[in-house]
Amino acid sequence: MTTANVFRTAVENRDLRGMVETLADDVLFHSPAKFSPFEGKTAVGALLQVLMQHVFEEFRYTDDLESADGLHGLVFQARVGERQVQGIDLLRFDDSGKIREFTVMLRPRSGLDAVMNAVNDKLGLVAGND
Repeated sequence: MTTANVFRTAVENRDLRGMVETLADDVLFHSPAKFSPFEGKTAVGALLQVLMQHVFEEFRYTDDLESADGLHGLVFQARVGERQVQGIDLLRFDDSGKIREFTVMLRPRSGLDAVMNAVNDKLGLVAGND
């Protein structure tokens, strides 16, 4: 089973520990809400915990994409409060197969705003100000 499949299964089972185990120690998480990335397994793990336990409801992956150069895309749908959102998790891997770069794209803007507000409430971040 590939790392992308392990990660997807962990997300679908809401298994935070399983998600974090797929991350490289120096993982970079590129958020749609913030210019600078979250850096490192601890920071990204904390963000994933907030997203999966407090922000996203009815989260499900709908498609699985892979490019010839190893980029993996997991297309998702979820609800954030009253808002339906769609997005994609773009994953790149290091030489040991761990996720080294994680980029999220999300639509629509009102859904992104709802995610930003929920994450800010839980992490005390000022997303989008950098």
